[in-house]
Amino acid sequence: MSGKLYLCATPIGNLEDITLRVLRTLKEVDLIAAEDTRNSIKLLNHFEIKTPMTSYHEYNKIDKAYTLIEKMQAGMNVALITDAGTPGISDPGEVLTAMCYDAGIEVTSLPGPAACITALTLSGLPTRRFAFEAFLPSDKKERRAILEELKDETRTIIIYEAPHHLVGTLQELRETIGNRRMTLCRELTKKHETAFRTTIDDLIDYYQKDKPLGECVLVIEGKSRQAVKEEEQASWEELSIQEHMEFYEKQGISHKDAMKMAAKDRGITKREIYQYLLEHK
Repeated sequence: MSGKLYLCATPIGNLEDITLRVLRTLKEVDLIAAEDTRNSIKLLNHFEIKTPMTSYHEYNKIDKAYTLIEKMQAGMNVALITDAGTPGISDPGEVLTAMCYDAGIEVTSLPGPAACITALTLSGLPTRRFAFEAFLPSDKKERRAILEELKDETRTIIIYEAPHHLVGTLQELRETIGNRRMTLCRELTKKHETAFRTTIDDLIDYYQKDKPLGECVLVIEGKSRQAVKEEEQASWEELSIQEHMEFYEKQGISHKDAMKMAAKDRGITKREIYQYLLEHK
């Protein structure tokens, strides 16, 4: 019988947030794979957990995954923990999980703390739909591409950032997506937890005088649907109605349907389209 992989969420700050199920599992498995064993040993010692540990991190995520899978195929149960939060969320746990499925290893996730969800619920911004970007890529080209995608994102946006990069990231966001309402969450669940309801501009101004401290989660409002609609309508209005019709008809759309679509795009009636076409034959 093969063993099993347990994805165990651990506290993001406050140790009281660990679940009873995670504590029991960490004690019962044969091995704990930890992102940083030096960090995780403090957690295990606090709860008097004696289970052996091994490292599993960004720099050994492929090779070590094969080793862990071999152990699970031999019958060992393995718990995966990250430095803080839920494994697989912005860490190499997603790689091990995918490889376990490919190898036929059973995987289960033990829910618990996650900084992105904690920040979202604390933000006061819409929570029904959101786009989680974690840390933006360090590669300039990739970073620019993602920022361009976020420009028209209508969902609430969640981004992680380290304090020493915070101001630079805020400035990039301002240049790309404009000034938006946002909430900056820092030191989540810890003694000095703070949540600033503010705007990108005001936060940039604030940190010109104060040095950013603590790991940060930026929760940013999405672009309003009305703004998106107005921009789309403005772009269509750069075309003449005749050009607008041709755009659809060249795709094989019937004249009648092209009239309906052009009218909807431009926020006018089909009759107005028809009248224009009659006058400009």
